[in-house]
Amino acid sequence: MLILSDKIRTIAPSATLGITSKAKAMKQKGEDVAVLAAGEPDFDTPEIIKEAAIKAIRDGRTKYTPSSGTVTLKEAICRKLERDNSIKYTVDNILVSNGAKHSLYNALQVLCNPGDEVLIIHPYWLSYPEMVKLAGAIPKIVGTSVKNGFKTTVGDIEKNISAKTKAIIINSPSNPAGVVYDDADQRAIAGVCLKKGVTIISDEIYEKIIFDGKEHFSIAAVSEDVKASTIVVNGVSKSYSMTGWRIGYLACDSKMVKLMAALQDHSTSNPCSISQAAAECALTSDLSAEMVKNCDMFQKRRDELFKLLSGEPKLRPFLPGGAFYLFCDVSSCAMGSMKFAERLLEEKKVAVIPGGPFGEEGYIRISFATDMGTIEKGVARIKEFVKNL
Repeated sequence: MLILSDKIRTIAPSATLGITSKAKAMKQKGEDVAVLAAGEPDFDTPEIIKEAAIKAIRDGRTKYTPSSGTVTLKEAICRKLERDNSIKYTVDNILVSNGAKHSLYNALQVLCNPGDEVLIIHPYWLSYPEMVKLAGAIPKIVGTSVKNGFKTTVGDIEKNISAKTKAIIINSPSNPAGVVYDDADQRAIAGVCLKKGVTIISDEIYEKIIFDGKEHFSIAAVSEDVKASTIVVNGVSKSYSMTGWRIGYLACDSKMVKLMAALQDHSTSNPCSISQAAAECALTSDLSAEMVKNCDMFQKRRDELFKLLSGEPKLRPFLPGGAFYLFCDVSSCAMGSMKFAERLLEEKKVAVIPGGPFGEEGYIRISFATDMGTIEKGVARIKEFVKNL
């Protein structure tokens, strides 16, 4: 009989992947499913990036690379961070991994000891607590309220810091609520973390998908001291519609990068060589017009989705400032979010993600990373569903 580890028994499967997989299976059977659960842009990868990957194959770039990524990609990442985020790094500060999720996992594995606490702001991406637990640490949730726009405050953070606190994860724009922390917000958070000796893990994967004229601000740009205490995590998945290419990266202190590179040496080795060539193209090509166009489309969809949902009293949508998800209060429907999502998929063939795994049981996450026709059809079915409850 197999005897499993105690650690792995505590890990919950991803509700996001579970619902999405079931919806895709239904569609493959020919069922008319409105999928509002996607965690990836519906836009195709730009042609110039595809061509760079094809060229890499033809040029024979199909062998192992250094485990931590190619030097040329690291150089491109350094230029990107200085150009877009006003942060200067060298290649010794960069680690390239198999997606931003892998970068986060590496960071937590290297940072945490058993019993350490990692602060996670509610509502949170559902993988954060599980990755913290896999590192042997304890996820400690910092509560927020919809009344405050699901934003934490310095006071909230400070009262949750203890002698065991090792790090805090900041996600802006955030998944699932699309919360954006501006320059002033992040400077205040950086101040208390610096004072208390708390490492900042800044997940900036949605930085290019931000609405209403707002601009992304990276917390590592606050000061050199804050930069030295921060791990910046990003990737090409969301901004460049490259989710399947699996390239993420992080930037931080060079000593920590060496430790994470050693971990990667013995776990995954290098990210895909061809994907690295494609990511290098993405970061060095002028694709700003295409990204602005995509962001404008996301904002139009967000506005229409919010408008469509706002007319139903049992659905109370929260307006996101970034990313491509809308968090919607369904607590008046008298059932848990998982049951809501399961019944909606079975009875009305609409796929959404339950809010429980994100730390907010009375909510569902609706993705607008799909066409307007699917959004309109899906919302009509959701309204019909809640009216008949």
